Amino acid sequence: MKRDYEINEKNEINEKFSFSFVSFFFVCFVFLFMSSIPAAQVNTIDTLITGGLVVTMDPQRQVYNNGFVAIQGERIVDAGDMTRLKANNYRAKRTIDARNKIILPGLINTHTHIPMTLFRGIADDLDLQEWLTKYIFPAEAKNVSRDFVIAGTRLGLIEMIRGGTTTYVDMYYFESAVAEETKRAGLRGVLGETVIDFPAPDNKTWEEATAYTETFLKKWKGDPLITPAIAPHAPYTVSAAHLNEARAVAEKYDVPLLIHLAEAPTETEFMEKNYGLRSVPYLEKLGFLSPRLIAAHVVHVNEQEIAILKQRDVGIAHCPQSNMKLSSGTSPVPAMLRSGLRVGLGTDGAVSNNDLSMWEEMDTAAKLHKLTSMNPKVVTAREGLEMATIGGARAIHMEQEIGSIEKAKRADIILVDLGAPHLTPMYNLYSHLVYSTKASDVTDMIVNGRLLMRNRRVLTLDEEPIKFTARQFQQKVTRSLKGSH
Repeated sequence: MKRDYEINEKNEINEKFSFSFVSFFFVCFVFLFMSSIPAAQVNTIDTLITGGLVVTMDPQRQVYNNGFVAIQGERIVDAGDMTRLKANNYRAKRTIDARNKIILPGLINTHTHIPMTLFRGIADDLDLQEWLTKYIFPAEAKNVSRDFVIAGTRLGLIEMIRGGTTTYVDMYYFESAVAEETKRAGLRGVLGETVIDFPAPDNKTWEEATAYTETFLKKWKGDPLITPAIAPHAPYTVSAAHLNEARAVAEKYDVPLLIHLAEAPTETEFMEKNYGLRSVPYLEKLGFLSPRLIAAHVVHVNEQEIAILKQRDVGIAHCPQSNMKLSSGTSPVPAMLRSGLRVGLGTDGAVSNNDLSMWEEMDTAAKLHKLTSMNPKVVTAREGLEMATIGGARAIHMEQEIGSIEKAKRADIILVDLGAPHLTPMYNLYSHLVYSTKASDVTDMIVNGRLLMRNRRVLTLDEEPIKFTARQFQQKVTRSLKGSH
């Protein structure tokens, strides 16, 4: 019995050894086989926005009802329908759930004076020349300093971030300070130092102004967020010689030119009386019109002048609310759009609007031109949204970088919450965005890949101290103007 037990025990050991040996080789075989299969590539990215309604504003105007946007560094690396998201195997450092939200390219404000938020409501219900000469210019002379500009810029930046504006075009004084604050807050700006033929708050002579501007241009040229520019105020406030000099500076540094153009009937009268030409033909004669020019307002132009602006590839900043409020007239935007001109929307400064909401500009632009043309089909809701996004990018000649959600473009993106009563229900996407959406519906903002606002909380600026400082400047401005009028 003992011998049989020993034999059985040896057989069991041999069987266990054989099973273990076979198992070992099986595991090795599986491991080698699996190793030979290429592993799915993991694409590591910074930010992934998922589950939203993506309105790309790309050339095909593609819309993804359940879409995603992938961001790496400063740029968009992918966008599309959620059904193909898994195949790309993205691993994101940050994921933003955009369900029940619209994902849009950031809005572009093509004309404003951001520090003038501190003059909001200082003088209303006046014509342009009285408003400028009796109120705005005196208020600026008595109050505008570098500290004033910083405070007003910060206030305006918060308003724009909250409202979904990711890029803006500015004309003002102490523009290097505007650039510093804009860069710190994370917005994109085409920022023009204003030069004018009388003493300004920052520079008292033309020579000082051009020297300041050249220093400003050298400092900011090539920055990923700030595009510096030179901004001669208007044809009637800057001499022909100085306009030519400003143009030469812009050409020397290869930067944009900004100007107010054909804004009001009083400008046209002045130009015809003093130069024998209307504003556009006058600038054409000087050789001032070019693709580097962004012209604000452009209200009083005829078909021939529109053709000249088109030929010179000038960008147009249409400011419907400011034009209406100052009774400057109605810009012939339908004709401009038909001609293929580069037309964007601008708010102008908060002193003549009186806010920086691009949503209101879209709504107003569409309705104003329907009224004045007595044609409900002109400036459609889609065209309104285009002017605030890709059209604005075209107006400032940056359509290769911003204005739409496309692969390799800058990651300038906003999210709009669809949960509000005024956004319920939705039938037509474009009319919903242009006629119903408010600035307060924007929940999130990314500029150049950086998150600036999350769930309505601005991440790069401290709002309460900024508003406190603004109220202090209000008291100073009020005291300065007592007894002036």
